[in-house]
Amino acid sequence: MKDILDAIQSPDSTPADFAAMPLPDSYRAITVHKDETEMFAGLETRDKDPRKSIHLDDVPLPELGPGEALVAVMASSVNYNSVWTSIFEPLSTFGFLERYGRTNDLAKRHDLPYHIIGSDLAGVVLRTGPGVNAWKPGDEVVAHCLSVEMESSDGHNDTMLDPEQRIWGFETNFGGLAEIALVKSNQLMPKPDHLSWEEAAAPGLVNSTAYRQLVSRNGAGMKQGDNVLIWGASGGLGSYATQFALAGGANPICVVSSDQKADICRSMGAEAIIDRNAEGYKFWKDEQTQDPKEWKRFGKRIRELTGGEDIDIVFEHPGRETFGASVFVTRKGGTITTCASTSGYMHEYDNRYLWMSLKRIIGSHFANYREAWEANRLIAKGKIHPTLSKVYSLEETGQAAYDVHRNLHQGKVGVLCMSPEEGLGVRDEEKRAQHIDAINRFRNI
Repeated sequence: MKDILDAIQSPDSTPADFAAMPLPDSYRAITVHKDETEMFAGLETRDKDPRKSIHLDDVPLPELGPGEALVAVMASSVNYNSVWTSIFEPLSTFGFLERYGRTNDLAKRHDLPYHIIGSDLAGVVLRTGPGVNAWKPGDEVVAHCLSVEMESSDGHNDTMLDPEQRIWGFETNFGGLAEIALVKSNQLMPKPDHLSWEEAAAPGLVNSTAYRQLVSRNGAGMKQGDNVLIWGASGGLGSYATQFALAGGANPICVVSSDQKADICRSMGAEAIIDRNAEGYKFWKDEQTQDPKEWKRFGKRIRELTGGEDIDIVFEHPGRETFGASVFVTRKGGTITTCASTSGYMHEYDNRYLWMSLKRIIGSHFANYREAWEANRLIAKGKIHPTLSKVYSLEETGQAAYDVHRNLHQGKVGVLCMSPEEGLGVRDEEKRAQHIDAINRFRNI
């Protein structure tokens, strides 16, 4: 691994150098173990501790297949899907790996007693398999997490509709929280040259998800002037949604849970902010009963911030806790886009406010190839910025996942994999200097 790292850090390395370099038989990776899937049985979700289930193991290098690439991972990040994997909720991911393994002989590689997790990376291509022409060893890349087979016509207009669509590092093995990752070559995109490895690794999953959910025609199709309600507007998903709303000429109404998070939104340029804790919104009277009076109070507060207008688009990801309020406050003919459901998957809302007011609920999941590419292009152009707040070592990934699970973080949490320290990998210092305050925005809290 030292030779690989030396080559990456040397300005004189050529594609031929990387192609000729021997690969190790094994590498270090963050895993969960199949024989531990019941370790948290009987515990409440909040009490399940990723630090107990996440392991740093030495694992064999996987076989490289057609249309694939092996990437030296300089940095990765922690997403909610890594947390769900680590606490085995709502299902053990080993079921995903078993089903994938049954689809074809090459996919059998993924069905292992351990799962290498992680759905983001920034790094350098080491090898490409047969049929790969767009990428070569030595290329500096980031990877989106959409894995598809594309053997069915269903996905050809929108790759997210491919029947064999999976999220890499969650529903497949050999993910990005490791020194080396195995990806399909069409997951690769150019690394933004003004960002460090850890900064470039942070946006991938959440930035692409927010782009599809809010901007794309497959999501809400946001336009100039739209009032956009963004839950968790300083968080991993919400911080990108806030940036997209501002960059696209919309009016974000940012819902946060503290003064500190409100300040982050203001620093991004948002003006309409609701601190739901300070204003004491309680949308549920108890576990079974919502409180429509609180929906109405919330809607009144929104209109105070918008000059009397209702919400055109709700960027929904908390799920059960907020969904009833989201449907209520959306204007007639408006749109609620939903993903993630981090507070619970069983949504409840009063259908009268949906059906009689001609509102739409759109389910949105990650992004197709084009959407992921467009989202990364905006990062590369400095139009949208990473929201990285803290970086951990590979050995500390369990703590990083714990922090995300307990909502102790802001923005995104990064993980150094092969990179020996933060701040490496910047290739365009001039562009970086133009955007340095925005790049460091979440670091300065």
